[in-house]
Amino acid sequence: MSDEGRGQWGSRISFVLAAAGSAVGLGNLWKFPYITGMNGGGAFVLIYLVCILLVGLPIMIGEVLLGRMSRSSVVGTFSKLSDGPTPWSGIGWIGVAAGVVILSYYSVVAGWSLHYVWLAISGGLAEQTPEALGQLFGETYADPAINLRYHTLFMIFTALIVVGGIQKGVERAARVMMPLLLVMLAAMLAYATTLDGFGRAFDFVFGFHTDALTGAGVLEALGHSFFTLSLGMGAMLTYGSYLSRQDDVVAASLATTFLDTLVALMACLVLFPITFSAGMEPAGGPGLVFVNMPIAFSGLPGGQVWAVLFFLLLFFAALTSAISLLEVAAAYFIDERGWSRKKAVAVTATTIFALGIPSALSGGDSPIFGAEIHWIGERNWFDSFDYLASNWMLPLGGLGIAAFAAWRLGDRARHVAFAEGSRLGAIPAIYLAWLQLLRYLVPVAIVLVMLNAIGVLKKLGLGE
Repeated sequence: MSDEGRGQWGSRISFVLAAAGSAVGLGNLWKFPYITGMNGGGAFVLIYLVCILLVGLPIMIGEVLLGRMSRSSVVGTFSKLSDGPTPWSGIGWIGVAAGVVILSYYSVVAGWSLHYVWLAISGGLAEQTPEALGQLFGETYADPAINLRYHTLFMIFTALIVVGGIQKGVERAARVMMPLLLVMLAAMLAYATTLDGFGRAFDFVFGFHTDALTGAGVLEALGHSFFTLSLGMGAMLTYGSYLSRQDDVVAASLATTFLDTLVALMACLVLFPITFSAGMEPAGGPGLVFVNMPIAFSGLPGGQVWAVLFFLLLFFAALTSAISLLEVAAAYFIDERGWSRKKAVAVTATTIFALGIPSALSGGDSPIFGAEIHWIGERNWFDSFDYLASNWMLPLGGLGIAAFAAWRLGDRARHVAFAEGSRLGAIPAIYLAWLQLLRYLVPVAIVLVMLNAIGVLKKLGLGE
């Protein structure tokens, strides 16, 4: 497909909102607060911010840059920039596969947020004991009917947006949902400042506490700085391919990274004051959102309203991320196979939905995909897909993108694209810093993340 026939963002702010929407997801509102709590707060947050700056941002710039240079899908990018068929295209295929695999089970988790919106509206979370709420979450995870229902609804919502195209679908949704998400989060933050636990929460998040921080916590911060920005799966590359030649890659990447980090920190300053005010501990683990937060809301004035708002926030964050994952797969068929957008979205969304059915059944007693059926090690289908994507596909994709941008492109990145339309990118020191980080620090960081995730460092007595 020619450049003229491809979609293009209506403005630079549209790209930033859409890219931030891709980056801002359950990882910001669900995972980052609970891993911050488990690692003692402040020192962990500081290390995370350093990792974002030195690891996440350079990869983000490289991925967006490849997209803008190629004006192609994640698969076509490598052959187009290599002037012909190349083994580097395998990195693109990893990106497409990662997007498909992740969205298949991410849709199930996102469905939980939609289910909890309904529970909050209907009063199903009100006046429940901690034991009852823990049991409710366990029942939700194990109930195939609930999981399939909301998995279906979530994939329909995602497909309806993506089928509209870049400007009429993805961009329009981003311009509505991202500001709405920020407004809801700001409203909850304003409310959190009135609670007794806000001072303690602020000190917990920004005070330099090292008591609970371990080597494993440092590696956790490093890993999350990579995963939180939706890197390694081709989402930023695909969105970057819809930028115009005049758009500033460096500034847009900085703005996207800033928004993603801001949302993560705001989420901590929303969740922890509520947690502390309810007399609960911050190290709540994965249940912090679906178990601890309903408990906390039930003991606060206007708790039901805030619970509805909070789970709507989770749903919008999940939806903006899902849109980018589906766009990666659909863009391949549109660009490389010449399919219409309707056909590409219909086929990819249906395939991902079908692939997600086993994940929806993983918590129950299905004879093929149930909780007692193991696929990778002792993991069920849901956990196996998460393990495969998070520990192998994304790091390998990120490593390949970093290596191609830093080594394969050479000076072409600087003279043809990096400084084109970019005031920051035109500064030689910034370009050289980006190049050196991408060539040397980033690969080491990604390899460490992989080795830690698959347990190699622990076996060697490191990362503890």
